[in-house]
Amino acid sequence: MSLSKTIYNTLFKRSSTFALTCVVSAFVFERGFNLGCDTFFETINKGKLWQDIKDNYTQ
Repeated sequence: MSLSKTIYNTLFKRSSTFALTCVVSAFVFERGFNLGCDTFFETINKGKLWQDIKDNYTQ
């Protein structure tokens, strides 16, 4: 049995597992995309963010 046939029979054959696969995939993609964007933003703005300069203003 090929990998694609196994994936189809496990995840996409029934409507309930297909819907669950879509929801879980969307959640995982959103979390990964959000983490990547936040990391990119913090890398570009290193030294300008409050977390980087708060020691200059707090006592």
